Amino acid sequence: MLVATLLALGAAVLHALWNLAVKQTRTDRFIALWGQFTVGACIFTPLVFILGGMPARAWIWIGVSGLVHLPYCWFLAKAYSTGDFSLVYPIARGTGALLAAVGGVALLGDHLSGWSAVAIAVIGIGLYALAGRGNADDIRRALIVAGTIGVYSVADAKGIRSAGTPLYAFASTCGVAVSTTTFALATGRGAEMRSALHTGWRRFALIGGASTITYGMVQLAFRRAPVGYVTALRESSVVLAAFLGWHRLGERAGPRRLAASGVVAAGLVGLVLSR
Repeated sequence: MLVATLLALGAAVLHALWNLAVKQTRTDRFIALWGQFTVGACIFTPLVFILGGMPARAWIWIGVSGLVHLPYCWFLAKAYSTGDFSLVYPIARGTGALLAAVGGVALLGDHLSGWSAVAIAVIGIGLYALAGRGNADDIRRALIVAGTIGVYSVADAKGIRSAGTPLYAFASTCGVAVSTTTFALATGRGAEMRSALHTGWRRFALIGGASTITYGMVQLAFRRAPVGYVTALRESSVVLAAFLGWHRLGERAGPRRLAASGVVAAGLVGLVLSR
């Protein structure tokens, strides 16, 4: 359980940082997300075959996760284009964690103790208080993103458990690259994609590597702990996101958001102790 905890917390830091990079990009944010996942897939997917391959049943879950990542990328890009980082990120990640916890119990047979459920509820309350008031459209998009997070978290948890190998974390990038590339080409973005790769491939490689490693850490944690436990710990990134939104992007923080961050931290401590 200690390994799963450290993996989830490390992933939280990396995840907040690469999301900040997407928020700050000057190009189309969907193309930015497409670029990082696609370049990440080009880097990591060959390793899957070099190091031993993947069971056929695991590719089914990779396909499901890839399809769900398409609306994830689309609505996340839209939300970041108009909404505050410190608003969109906490709503999307916090609600996604709660949905993943429910999905893990309902569909994967995960068990969470009563105290774990209370701790997750406290985290949820803190996350919503941290998000505060915001534009209704931005909140709606963030909630849609949260729904996709809940679905692909459960799908990937099932996938990596059925695959029986941590290489699933590398292979999962392939599904996202295929779905987003197909959509981008079908919507006439070919020229924009080529231009983005030509000028930003180094940035895509850096962020794509970070995002792949981040999700790989989460998926390895899924093998050692319940989905709800891992995703809730991972969402400690919302505290960092609130700070980055205020410090780097000039968004409002205020006493209420600082207090809400304390509630989130308390819930995380309670979750760890409950295990």
